[in-house]
Amino acid sequence: MGILRQTDRDPVPTAAKRHGMSEQSIYIWKKRLGTFQHDDVRRLKQLELANARLKKLMAKRDLEIEWMKEIAANKC
Repeated sequence: MGILRQTDRDPVPTAAKRHGMSEQSIYIWKKRLGTFQHDDVRRLKQLELANARLKKLMAKRDLEIEWMKEIAANKC
């Protein structure tokens, strides 16, 4: 967010060079996060972390289901 706020007062190429990143990255961030406030970004990060955790749990559950199917198939 700090880098995006710098682009409000400095040109994007200047901010990109200062932080050692591409201008395109800043434009992508601006497109995605430009209208967000600091609290919105914090909430987005929390949701992304929660989503990643849930995806891991689902993958583990799916693996356990596959194991149970294999065990059940071997018993018959």
